[in-house]
Amino acid sequence: MSTSFENLVTSGTFSLDGGTWDVDNNIWIIGDEHEVIIIDPAHDADAVANAVGQRAVSAILLTHGHDDHISQALEVQKRLGGRIHLNPEDQMLWDAVHEGTVPDVHISDGDVFTVGDATLVAIHTPGHSPGSTCFYSESLTGPDGTTQPVLFSGDTLFSGGPGATGRSYSSFETIIESIRTRLFQQLPAETLVNTGHGPSTTIGTESPQLQDWIDRGE
Repeated sequence: MSTSFENLVTSGTFSLDGGTWDVDNNIWIIGDEHEVIIIDPAHDADAVANAVGQRAVSAILLTHGHDDHISQALEVQKRLGGRIHLNPEDQMLWDAVHEGTVPDVHISDGDVFTVGDATLVAIHTPGHSPGSTCFYSESLTGPDGTTQPVLFSGDTLFSGGPGATGRSYSSFETIIESIRTRLFQQLPAETLVNTGHGPSTTIGTESPQLQDWIDRGE
């Protein structure tokens, strides 16, 4: 069995700067019949555990430190194992949710994670948050059987534009530069972009819109 990805959608809230919003989050599970990596185990530890089943968890990767992406990380780890990885530039966001604890491993740009016969490479893409990180694989198989390059973008890049930058620790200019230089200039157009919320897209679909996003502004 080739290494593939699965999508689990869970519902909950996102809170920052005194506001709270209802959100649906994409959780991504990458691996084979024996072992998986979990990206952003959000909201519902029971649902994550059910989706993983009896497979071993080699790592829990967090794209950034907002509470809707990290609130269940420790509970999922307690149930399933796997070391928790987060870029240290988002430590203050982690502290707001899990005070008195630290992630197991600091993610650095270029870190490589292996699961099955696939690798994921960490790409630091600050802007939505200082430590926002995407994960790229040159070849993964999706639920429809298609094998292609895949990016797990967290809240950096969505179908239709960049992630929100109107809250603390975010920057519109920075996220645009991250998307331009780290994603659009380096990844193949056919790369499937699996986002933190909402539908997937491709690099080729989104890249022609960059100037429109700049003109539109934050």
